[in-house]
Amino acid sequence: MPADSDLHVVVVNWNAVDDTLRCVRAVQLWSQLRPAIWVVDNASHDGSADLLQQACPEIRLIRNEQNLGFAGGNNVALAQIIAHSDAPILLLNNDAAIEEGSVRRLQETLSAGERVSLVGPLLFEAGRPGRLLSAGGKDIALHPNSHLQQLHSGPALREVCYVPGTVLLVRAALFHAIGLLDERYFFSGEIADLCARARSAGQTCLIDTRARAHHDLARSTPLRETVHVYYSIRNRFLYAHKFHPRSRRALDAFWLSYGLSMSIKARLSGKRAKARAARLAVTDGLRGRFGAQNERLLQYTRSGSSS
Repeated sequence: MPADSDLHVVVVNWNAVDDTLRCVRAVQLWSQLRPAIWVVDNASHDGSADLLQQACPEIRLIRNEQNLGFAGGNNVALAQIIAHSDAPILLLNNDAAIEEGSVRRLQETLSAGERVSLVGPLLFEAGRPGRLLSAGGKDIALHPNSHLQQLHSGPALREVCYVPGTVLLVRAALFHAIGLLDERYFFSGEIADLCARARSAGQTCLIDTRARAHHDLARSTPLRETVHVYYSIRNRFLYAHKFHPRSRRALDAFWLSYGLSMSIKARLSGKRAKARAARLAVTDGLRGRFGAQNERLLQYTRSGSSS
């Protein structure tokens, strides 16, 4: 294990080497912070891992033999980091960008109090700096659109239900206290789950409105109507079952209605893949079929067979 750093940055890659290289090189341009950069390749089939190793030999590259999703991919790096370091960890999407000054601001906020274990910036859309995507999130079991997208006057530090995992600074000790990301989510919802567990342990999740980051939504567009739709709906069932057990039946009924409504609207609009993704999400959520379902999902959205 190389010498410890004051900050670790973890980026997960899956068949998006250009985005990951752009993300890594932006971090390497920071002038004061010198973080250890971890890139987790989730069994890409486009040669990403080799290209990343050649272009950035100084990164700590992890090559997974299978796609472990956002949760599992990050966990591989997190387990190695916290075994050797107490430094904070920045989870960073490869299609997101944050300037060094904002990261330093997040570090200051994280170190200001022992009860603060997770902090994130305001998140804006890349190319449209005036469009706020998220100022933190609400309970995902209760809200289809859980992102807070209006910023009212108030203190610089805002306590939220969860901090989006697009750009998130976490105290390493939190993982020792409550465990790593729940891999049953695979993709979407695992950070809301982490924040819920942190709050149950007496920790606070904050957005620092003085820090800003940008997310390029166009980069993930091809997957938004299948993979994103499926996991974002299905995982609401898992989250509701874990954190709202007394309201489980009512929330199951709500998300069943929501998913089927989305499926019908998508089908009427000619978006058959999206319609099938929403329908499968409801079926799997009710049956408790969680974890990685990418291959099965893509087969179903193309052919209609969900075996």
